[in-house]
Amino acid sequence: MTDPASERVEPFDAVDVIRLKRDGGAVPEDALRWMIDAYTREYVADSQMAAFAMAVLLNGMQRDEIRVMTDAMIASGERMSFAGLGKPTVDKHSTGGVGDKITLPLAPLVASFGVAVPQLSGRGLGHTGGTLDKLESIPGWRAALTNDELVAQLRDVGAVICAAGSGLAPADKRLYALRDVTGTVEAIPLIASSIMSKKIAEGTDSLVLDVKFGSGAFMRDVDRARELARTMVALGTDSGVATTALLTDMNTPLGLAIGNANEVRESVEVLAGGGPADVVELTVALAREMLALAGQPDADVEKALADGRAMDSWRAMIHAQGGNPDAALPAPNETHTVTADADGFVTRMEALPFGIAAWRLGAGRARAQDPVLHAAGIDLHVKPGDAISAGQPLFTLLGQDASRFDRALAAVQGSWQIGAEPPVPTPLVLERITA
Repeated sequence: MTDPASERVEPFDAVDVIRLKRDGGAVPEDALRWMIDAYTREYVADSQMAAFAMAVLLNGMQRDEIRVMTDAMIASGERMSFAGLGKPTVDKHSTGGVGDKITLPLAPLVASFGVAVPQLSGRGLGHTGGTLDKLESIPGWRAALTNDELVAQLRDVGAVICAAGSGLAPADKRLYALRDVTGTVEAIPLIASSIMSKKIAEGTDSLVLDVKFGSGAFMRDVDRARELARTMVALGTDSGVATTALLTDMNTPLGLAIGNANEVRESVEVLAGGGPADVVELTVALAREMLALAGQPDADVEKALADGRAMDSWRAMIHAQGGNPDAALPAPNETHTVTADADGFVTRMEALPFGIAAWRLGAGRARAQDPVLHAAGIDLHVKPGDAISAGQPLFTLLGQDASRFDRALAAVQGSWQIGAEPPVPTPLVLERITA
């Protein structure tokens, strides 16, 4: 007996869609929706979608095409809803960087104002750390929650940081893996639709984007980072999600800790009213954006850090996911400190080499299935602009064993500089982008 599905007549041909985009045309909505659906069904082959992705990289997409593609990727899976919570929901997404632990203090800080923060996060790959990897430094904490557990925690605690379910935008999962091996990762329409399909499917009312530029960022060039931010803000707006973006500097590592356990430790310092000035500045800036979208433009976020409300939210969030916020975090077996060879001012500490060094120490992974060493990483002792004396510590490598130190030191060779004059300060938050 013949399978009826095998006799299905497809309304379009992948080759026609590829040719249209190859020649610089705009793909009609029904054809583009079909292309994404057929790829998800595995009717369109990887080789065909790879050709389409390269055509997009070379020729771009119009705003309406990106909207349709994003919507088609959302339609490939489930769409969550938090309408029954009875309180506004707001999320934050960062394009990633070195030492970027902002989600950890930010989610409980915003939740302390009665706003629900469904922060569906990922794991690190390469030099950019993953939020879930950092939190798994905490004994007992678990990343995987059911949808019922997620909703219950949002209702009772307000903040959730957990793994995204496999049902959200499965088309993106297939396309993301394909882009990674076909040299099409950098295509802004594909980056934007990938990020926004998952965030919109997540069901949040509003969204704040932290789009980074510079040495340690996914987008090194500030103009391309700005284009990506504007594209994603437009996608959110077109989909009915109130969206803003901050363009932030990632030329220097964020904070003093790069790794997993040490970044949790630094996040707790921020929640206790301390922590490095740049981490506090960005946490506060993003919290203000999130709370403004949630209807609280005058919220005093600094007070919530100072009076312990944010810390209470953090402890409740960690407890709710099985973690012990009072437990000792993993500590390194071996350390190696690099000191200054001259007096002066730190004029440069380039983010990417320090990210690569932390990865080589075991703080990150080369393949998705690799484990991370939670105690591995780097503690910085100074930042650009700081005065320093010869012999004073610059940074300390943290490792499971000393055998990884040579390769980590090779990664950071020449990535810092000491000069006679302090550098001209540059803003951490360069620009705010709205619809």
